[in-house]
Amino acid sequence: MTLLELRRWTRTAGSILLVFILSALLQAQSQAPQNPDLQQLKDKLQQLDEQIQELKEQIQAAEQAGQKQSASPKVSVSKPSPERPEPVPLEGEVVEKKNSVDVYGFVMLDSGYEFKEQNPNWFDVVRPTQLPSFKGEFAPDGNVFAGVRQSRFGIKSSTPTSFGDLNTIFEFELFGTGVDAGQTTFRLRHAYGELGQFGAGQTWSPFMDIDVFPNSIEYWGPNGMVFFRNVQVRWMPIRSDKGRITIALERPGASGDQGVYSGRIELQNVKPRFNFPDLSWQARLSRDWGYLQLAGIVRKIGWVDANTDALKLGGHAVGWGLNLSSNLKMGSKDVAKLSVVYGPGIENYMNDAPVDIGIKNNPGNPVTPIKGVALPVLGVVSFLDHNWSRQFTSSIGYSMLNIENSNAQSPSDFHQGHYALANLLYHPIPKVMIGGEFQFGRRVNFSDGFNANDYRMQFSFKYDWSKDFKF
Repeated sequence: MTLLELRRWTRTAGSILLVFILSALLQAQSQAPQNPDLQQLKDKLQQLDEQIQELKEQIQAAEQAGQKQSASPKVSVSKPSPERPEPVPLEGEVVEKKNSVDVYGFVMLDSGYEFKEQNPNWFDVVRPTQLPSFKGEFAPDGNVFAGVRQSRFGIKSSTPTSFGDLNTIFEFELFGTGVDAGQTTFRLRHAYGELGQFGAGQTWSPFMDIDVFPNSIEYWGPNGMVFFRNVQVRWMPIRSDKGRITIALERPGASGDQGVYSGRIELQNVKPRFNFPDLSWQARLSRDWGYLQLAGIVRKIGWVDANTDALKLGGHAVGWGLNLSSNLKMGSKDVAKLSVVYGPGIENYMNDAPVDIGIKNNPGNPVTPIKGVALPVLGVVSFLDHNWSRQFTSSIGYSMLNIENSNAQSPSDFHQGHYALANLLYHPIPKVMIGGEFQFGRRVNFSDGFNANDYRMQFSFKYDWSKDFKF
């Protein structure tokens, strides 16, 4: 019973009691000769007085409780306010009691016109390494292109456990590479799981920073950035809003260039050997202005001479690299995406680079007249993402990659690549994007003086979808 209802009930009872007393007295006076038992009426009056006293005590107790509740907001209530902040969970504590599965993806059409020429297996992207190395290599100039190879499908899951969250991701797209270059076919992007601080599978290398990738529609991305999804085992001892540290052992791999000695029989049975995994790491510092990340890698690249002749052409090289990257918030509508990377023998981890090992003359040594060396590479990325409004966005920027070639590489081998773009993207609703983009690519050869430019206009249509399940 509420305080208001109790007060109303008391007033009503008091009125009824008063009427009853008056009527009883009048009746007693009028019926004194017939009903002389006045003691019964007095007993009833005393009982009513006691009931009134009890009601007054209940009212007083209710008023005191109401005053305490209004003076102290810490008094617990049966239903907590939804605005009350949740307590900070302890490490390993299961806070989210539900499992979750997120099924997601998008359908994307890329179309446009290429004003120059490029390797036809890469018709819908900009890759300076795939531009012609001599005049007319991929003639003729001027081609229309269209494809849906960027379309993607993925599944993510999260399961709370006493050891931390069990997270998994399986994701693929339709962009054929390697032996499937140029095809619209299955290509695995991520097959990765983690429990607490440890993870294993195929996902982004800690040596890279995916957040440097600009808000563009060109699929391949800046040639001067580290970009590699690799098979790995990783340890993540620190992960928070203020920073993170990741250390991984990754699957090794590399490629070599026989240069001017290509086709020589002495090199036919020189085989690669990888007897150690690549060691990579990443450390990120996050603040309100953005973040700063430094990543590194060390790797051994070996090759064995299986020939039975007198030459000894086997050997190995140590590859290493440092990658400094950042996102800087420049006001409420602009984000600068920056990175610089340098190191020898890390081409396998770059977004668009040639071989890791080049061939070098070794005069004065008849047993080992040539040897392999790790080629140093410098990569730079500088982009600005701008939000015009909730519906319109743009990105503009430049990237460069430079190789320090060895002296026995072919004059037409790749030396330097340039990449640039500018776009305007429209989002009529959050899950739909329509946009146009101007793209530029340039290739410079090692020593023969040849270079090639490419210009493209691309128009894309993207339709996102996702569905969450909690159980």
